Amino acid sequence: MVAFAAAGHAADVVEPQQPPPPGHEWTFTVAPYFWMAGLRGDTGIFGRPPAHVDESFGDIIKDFEFGGMAVMELENGTWGLLADIMYAKTDANGSVTGDVNGVPTTLSADVESSVFTGTVMGEYRLYSQPTATFDLMAGVRIWDVNADLDISVTQSGPALAGFSGSDGSTWVDPMVGLKGRYNINDKWFVNGWAMIGGFGAGSDLSWDLMGGVGYQYNNWLSFALGYRALGVDYDNDGFIYDVVQHGPILGTIMKF
Repeated sequence: MVAFAAAGHAADVVEPQQPPPPGHEWTFTVAPYFWMAGLRGDTGIFGRPPAHVDESFGDIIKDFEFGGMAVMELENGTWGLLADIMYAKTDANGSVTGDVNGVPTTLSADVESSVFTGTVMGEYRLYSQPTATFDLMAGVRIWDVNADLDISVTQSGPALAGFSGSDGSTWVDPMVGLKGRYNINDKWFVNGWAMIGGFGAGSDLSWDLMGGVGYQYNNWLSFALGYRALGVDYDNDGFIYDVVQHGPILGTIMKF
């Protein structure tokens, strides 16, 4: 499956070099981003033993159909609300042909999968200086993962046998985290975050690490390049999603 994630915390990327005093006016930030992530782990559907998956971003993009991702934030220098939305849909198909009792027989399979995550985190600024900020975050991450499977067997004509079905799950993970930013100078900065959650309420464990470097082009526009790794371990009623996604991220950040 494909999954994507945020190019970094939107407010950290675009906030001015001099942190605003508590109680200043509210600002809104939006950051569309692209995550060139690979996927590794174990997935299982219909109660079957899990299959190991190890795909690079190049492997995944071949089956990619549709996706989108963005970080949005509303903040006032002390309190904030962050939303990270990600969606991706893939469609993989293939077939193999061999002889069965001298008759050419083809087995075809098509797997369509989709992954949605929506993260909503409240924020409180613990530390604020002209060159650095440090925030505490707490909230939830919603997961919706689905797979549609279609298998058919043909022998030089109509399908002799087939199977189709859908499996998936939706769950909510409580999440806590920290994020920070350090301004190297008036243009360049580094930032990052660390989140952990799940705790058995939804998944057994969910975690998220990000670090990057950014360039502030002007007061409202910035660019960021970094690396992100996200993991989740979920198992419920025969559906297994125990994967780690990681890769470089690239984002454009606009503040209003």
